[in-house]
Parts: sequence; C-alpha cells; structure tokens
Amino acid sequence: MQHPKNFVKIYADMEEFEVRRQKIEELRERGIEPYPYRFEKTHRSSDVKSRFDELKGMTVRLAGRLISKRVFGKLIFAHIQDEDDRIQLIFQKNVTKIGETDEDAIKFVKKDIDVGDIIGAEGEPFLTKTGEKSLLVHRVFLLAKGLRPLPEKWHGLRDREVQYRQRYLDLIVNPESREFFKLRARVISEIRKFFEANGFIEFETPTLQPIYGGAYARPFETFAHALDTKLYLRISDELYLKRLLVGGYERVFEICKDFRNEGIDRFHYPEFTMLEAYAAYWDYNDMMELTEKLFLHLVQSFSEDGKLRFDGKEVDVKPPFPRIRFVDSLAEKLGYDPLDATQERLAESAKVHGLERAERMPKHKLIDKLFDRLVGDHLIEPTFVIDHPAIISPLAKRHRQDPRLVERFELYMFGIELANAFSELNDPIDQRQRFEALAALKAQDEEIPSEIDEDFLTALEYGMPPAGGIGIGIDRLIMVVLDRSAIRDVILFPQLRPKLSPSSKGSTSKDA
Repeated sequence: MQHPKNFVKIYADMEEFEVRRQKIEELRERGIEPYPYRFEKTHRSSDVKSRFDELKGMTVRLAGRLISKRVFGKLIFAHIQDEDDRIQLIFQKNVTKIGETDEDAIKFVKKDIDVGDIIGAEGEPFLTKTGEKSLLVHRVFLLAKGLRPLPEKWHGLRDREVQYRQRYLDLIVNPESREFFKLRARVISEIRKFFEANGFIEFETPTLQPIYGGAYARPFETFAHALDTKLYLRISDELYLKRLLVGGYERVFEICKDFRNEGIDRFHYPEFTMLEAYAAYWDYNDMMELTEKLFLHLVQSFSEDGKLRFDGKEVDVKPPFPRIRFVDSLAEKLGYDPLDATQERLAESAKVHGLERAERMPKHKLIDKLFDRLVGDHLIEPTFVIDHPAIISPLAKRHRQDPRLVERFELYMFGIELANAFSELNDPIDQRQRFEALAALKAQDEEIPSEIDEDFLTALEYGMPPAGGIGIGIDRLIMVVLDRSAIRDVILFPQLRPKLSPSSKGSTSKDA
C-alpha cells in the first residue's frame, strides 16, 4: 500500500495528540485544571526587556505560548511568546512551584508542559551569565493545554496554502505575520482618523440590501425568512451614504465589508474592505485634493523616506499628482476615438489585445477593459485618470464642458486602480434616465442590477446637494502601502476551496 508523502507526519501527530489528551486526564486526576478561567497578567515580555532595571527585584506575571524548552537536570530554560515579543524563562528546583501550591515544578514542567502550551509565569527579572534578560520563575501556571504540536519548523511556516488556511498557525510561528496584521489595523485607524480630522462622520449602512447597486458586480444572494424576501449582500454602500446627504449630513464616510460574487486573482477577492466618503458642496476636484492629502499622510506615517515601494518599483507621492484624460489616452493607444467606434470595432481591438470573450461584452465594458489593458496597467507613478465616458459612469455628474463625459477620476499607482471618485449626480430625472438605459442592457451584462432602486430615486427627488464622492479599496491600498504582492496576503482569513480528503480519488486542493 502506497501512503501519502506526509503519512509519517500525520501518524506522528496523531500519536502526539493522544499522548497530550492522556496528560489532560492525568492532570485533572491530580487536581490541576488544564484550562483555568483567568490569569492576572501584569506585564508583557517587551516590558521586562525594556524596563529591566526598573523591574529588577519586583514580582511580575507574564503569560504566553511556550515555544522552546531545554532541560538540564534541576534547571530548565524555556521561552514564551506573547503578542509583542518573547522572553526566556528559568525554572529551578526548590525555587519554582506549581501554581498556588508548594509542589516542586521541575518534574511538572519537564513532563506535563509541552511546547505549544499556553502558560503563566510569576517571578522576578533575572540576567543570565550570558547577558540574556530572563524571568526566574517562582510559580508556573498551565493556562491552556495544546493538543496538537506546533509545526516542526515552527519558526518558519512558509507554505502559502497553510498560511491562508490556518492563519492562526501562521500568526503563532511567523512573528512578521503578526506584526503585519497589526500594521494593517494601524493603517485603517490612520485612514479613519484622517477623515474624521477633515470633518467626516462615520456611519453604518445596511450589509443586506433589497436592491444591490452603486457598482457593476454580480451579488451574493440570500433570503430573509422573517421578511419573506430575497436580499443581497451589498456590493457598495454608495446609495445609502447618499441618502444621508439627502437627510442633511454634509460629510459622511464608512469603512465596511463589500461582497462581489466574482473571481479571485491578485487584486480581486469576493469579500473586501472598502472606504466610501461623500462631501456635500464639493466636486471631483475637491476629492482629488483630499486624495493627495490622504496618500501623503499615509506615506508620512508608514514610510521612513516618504516613498512607496511595491513589486520592486518605487514612487514619490508628493502632490500634485499628474492628470490624464480617459478618452484621449485610450484613443492614443487605439488610433481612434472609442466613443465614436462601434461595438464590433471595439471588440476586434479587444481580441487583438488578448481580452477574452470580447464579442460578448457590451460597449461600455469593452471601453473599460481596453483602458485597463492599454493604459491603466502601465501607470506606475500616482496618476489621476479624469473625465470618463458617461456610458461607463451612471452615477457621476455630466462634464461641464463635454456632455459625452462625466466628472470622474480614478487614481492609478503601480498599474493598480486604488480610488474611484465622482462629482456625484444629483439630478433625479437624469439619474432615472441613466438607470433605465442601463436596465435595457441587462440582457448583455449580468452585472447590471435587475431592478431600479426607486427608493434612492425618491430620495434624490427630495433634493441632494451637489457633492463629491470617493471609493477606495482598503485591501489594495494596504498591499501598496505595506508592499504585499497579493490581496490574500493582506486578508486575515481568506476563503479557499474546500480541502478534499486524501481518500477522494484524483482530487486536488488547489485554489483559484
């Protein structure tokens, strides 16, 4: 019988699991609870190291995961790891006791505590002969018994699929992963502070919506039994934030999860974090200025030299960013005006440039895809692409000089679209006409909403002030600011295809 390559490891892990499970039973028989309710922790490992002289001679209580253990007779050296750092523990016979008892702990630490267990340690800071700042443990507490052993090379879990599928292991064994996701949280916090400092108020809008809108995308569907109606996970929060402008708020924003039932690639993921912000009495020029300030603020907060580095390239984000016109830049690449071209001619160009299923795309999507392929993908320096065709921008105000266009910009950097903004359409009659024109294209494009949002149109009919609005994909932004190559690297728990059991004949567990 031929066993899988990792059969020996799986068998060894099963044996270790049973050994540890048996230890739990034996500990309870001895009156030691392997999963107590709480532990009074007074410091972190980093505190002991940074304040060593101040804390020397004092009693401190640390807690963390045991990541190493070395036994030298009546002396045991170990390391625990908490959220910030790791520190050496020294267990010594006749010095270290078990919990609140008077029992000697050397045998307990040697036999009953395993690498991977979470323990508490009470003791005093101690400097070893080699100069390592440590904790001489007076009392040791078992706080959570780990049934599964850590990976053999716990200090270097590099398998991407395991990192995604078992992020908790990645966080345990790769300190850089823990630090990265703390940085992600800091970036989002800085974005929130930036908008609040500029007078915006954050609101929460519905995740479940009766009509999806605000973008082109295939939605996730569900059914609300209490309401006896179909609902959709939002693809955008735009139309609800605009309702708030109608209601009298002047600067609003939201950082939330959006959901689009689409493919996964380096820059796309079905569940993603989005920021949308709207400011009454602004237009897209004001939003461009705000966007420049935001990126400058983030770079000053997270880059030592004021530059962004991504994918081996480097850019400076000092304002002002250059601006190029959408139609002019695409026409230069195509050799003709895309707005005057037929759908057939655009489809032919799309095929030439490697776009799949071009013959099935409506004109608005062909123009959009051709721009990305021929222009957007090559914009490395921060660049505002402005004045898009009205046909691809149903929620933007018509351009004040050219009615074929709208006042819209997209920010590109490193060939990635990072922001999308409009002078927002607030004419309810024009908005209705554009919704109806889009609905007529539903047969050609399944991403177009199947219903017109009548409640949103009703809100507009009460009057929405002129406004500028922007959407920023937070995951992509973090990829760029923190230099990560794929969107799943910046998402804590990305969804993967189900992992099939080894007994599934001819199966694989490769992800899209």
